[in-house]
Formats: sequence, C-alpha cells, structure tokens
Amino acid sequence: MENEFTSPVYAVKAVPVEKVMANSYNPNVVAPPEMKLLELSIWEDGYTMPCVCYYVLEKDMYELVDGYHRYMVMKTSRRIYEREKGLLPVVVIDKDLSNRMASTIRHNRARGTHSIELMTNIVAELVSSGMSDNWIMRNIGMDKDELLRLKQVSGLTSLFADREFGLSDEWEEELYENGTK
Repeated sequence: MENEFTSPVYAVKAVPVEKVMANSYNPNVVAPPEMKLLELSIWEDGYTMPCVCYYVLEKDMYELVDGYHRYMVMKTSRRIYEREKGLLPVVVIDKDLSNRMASTIRHNRARGTHSIELMTNIVAELVSSGMSDNWIMRNIGMDKDELLRLKQVSGLTSLFADREFGLSDEWEEELYENGTK
C-alpha cells in the first residue's frame, strides 16, 4: 500500500516567535497600509492561517517559507504578541532549499490580486447595507481616493445619494477625533 499524504495544516504547532527566522530569499513586499490592515485582521480575527516553515535541526530554529508578514505582525505588535503569548502558529514542510524557494514563490503568486469589478460590487453592497464610508475604509483597508474610485467605477448613482459627488466627511472627523490630523 502506498504512503498516504497528509497535508501539513493538520499538524499546526504553537512555536515561540523567537524560534522563527526569516529566509533570505522572499521577494514579497507589503506596503505599510496593507501591513496595518494585516495587523487589524489578526487582531480582529486571530491567526487564521499558520506560517509555513522548515525546521533547521542544527540551529533548533524554524525558517519561514511563507508567512513572513504574519510573523512580522507578531514581532512588532505588542497587543498581538501579548494576546498570543508570543506563540506563532506554524506548519512544517521538509524540503530542500530549491523546493522551499519554489514553495515561497507559489504561495506568494497564488494569492493573486483583487478584481476591480468584485471590489466594486463589495463596496456597493456595503454602502447599500448602510455601512459608512469611514467604516468601509477602516475595515477593508481603503483610503478615501480608492473608495471614491470604486464608487465612480460602479456607475451606481445611489452610492452618492447623500452627496453631490465624493465621499462623506466622516473620515476627516475621525482623524481629528483621534488626533491624527
């Protein structure tokens, strides 16, 4: 009988973040607004995807294959580090360096990009369900210009029903309230 393959996700480990290290070959970069959104996502939803690592026996360390930015959130967000007790969810793969590099690229590329059409539909649905511009910007990581563009692309005049043209001024009010402006 042939060996049955078991996906690594069925063996998630809680590893102290201090025992995890970045690899030297990940080309993926995340802009600061998306890093803030990732931190918010992990704060609101918890870690929903483990990091993928290779265990380096000689160093007794876990080298990242995928999940560098989730790892960085744990290292840089005190509130998440404390809530998670410094433990990062990790799955381990056992592959040579070339195959780990290929895995990193496959993970990065498989995430894809967001479709403008689908994002426009989501914004329209959120607006029609009563969500404010401020709520949309804060909860799905958009700035006011991106939200305005998606509203314009939709062609639905109902998205601008309460204004002549543009976004509400709530986002400015919150910036003042939070001392950001």
